[in-house]
Amino acid sequence: MISTPTSAHGLSPLRTVQVLGHGSAGSAAHVRSLAEGLVARGVRVTVCATQETEDAYDFTGSGARFVYVPPRTDPASVAALRSACWDADLVHAHGLRAGLRASMALRGLRGPRGGRRVPLVITWHTKAHIEGARAGLVHLMERRVARAAAVVLGACSDLVDRARERGARDARLAPVAIPRPRPGGAAAEPESHDRMRRKERAELGAVDRPLLLVVGRLDPSQGHDLLLDAAHAWCALDPQPLVAIAGEGEQRAALQRRIDAEQLPVQLLGRRDDVPELLSAADLVVLPSRWEARSLIAQEALRAGVPLVATDTGGTRELVGPAAELVRYGDAAALARAVLALLADPVRRDALAAAGRAQAAGWPSENDTVTQVLSVYDELTQPAQPA
Repeated sequence: MISTPTSAHGLSPLRTVQVLGHGSAGSAAHVRSLAEGLVARGVRVTVCATQETEDAYDFTGSGARFVYVPPRTDPASVAALRSACWDADLVHAHGLRAGLRASMALRGLRGPRGGRRVPLVITWHTKAHIEGARAGLVHLMERRVARAAAVVLGACSDLVDRARERGARDARLAPVAIPRPRPGGAAAEPESHDRMRRKERAELGAVDRPLLLVVGRLDPSQGHDLLLDAAHAWCALDPQPLVAIAGEGEQRAALQRRIDAEQLPVQLLGRRDDVPELLSAADLVVLPSRWEARSLIAQEALRAGVPLVATDTGGTRELVGPAAELVRYGDAAALARAVLALLADPVRRDALAAAGRAQAAGWPSENDTVTQVLSVYDELTQPAQPA
């Protein structure tokens, strides 16, 4: 049985507030895992997010308290967040916009431990892809958020460097672990795995042809146009590889028009909640993104032993090491060559599958992530030492 910790200084149980914005898959899954781990250690956790995110990730099921707070910066929304934080020992925001709202809500707020200002921790899971006039505003927002935080945790080294450039007092690398598959998942038994693979491939129309899986929002930063450019290289193959793209977003209509006009072997699957099953069916996973920190689908692919072809951007090389084929972003020809070479080389695919599992075994576990975060919390909530 886990006793309720009174922290290292013997005070009442630590009270934390986790702040999410619209809740991307990565940040929301991280907060769900973090909440579960913190509650198990006796920490009192409140999660401030949208109702949609609560419905999808069930923060209350982890033992946390959920408070609906609109992800806006208008006075009413900031006041609602401030009300949720009034008795917090520490606030942890996830993402740039959540960090901005939390910094506004905490202005002048004094915590219960000695009347000190409530410390703010911010995890940067990714970076904004904004160009033109709005890029300057994002730069200013990053500066304000970085300087408001007692500690900025970056999911990859690129983000740590960015936070330091923006003036963070303390920026640290904090790789975010994704939850491990629960018992009874897609890869529980070899027989069920094979059956699931056949079923998924039949439903997608890829029984006798290679299946390439792409998972990500349908927006410009994900590189889907680059992927469609590359797909021309295998249109003449027999059998013709099929590209299945799971995700929704603003580019759906434009991508579908290109697929139809250019007669590309690509299916837009829409939003899916069965990514493990899709992974079990795939021959390759392709990640053509403009930038990634610690891509969820890259982690899931390596963990499942599915060969990965990805663009060499952001934290991807740091994440995958030698266990994936990496190509320069923007080079559709290089992407096509990497895919075709792997499809023609089953020995290399097997080697990448084994390397992927080995690489994944060395990543931080959920327990490691919770332990690191809790150590930061304890550091920031220690009572002031007498002079």
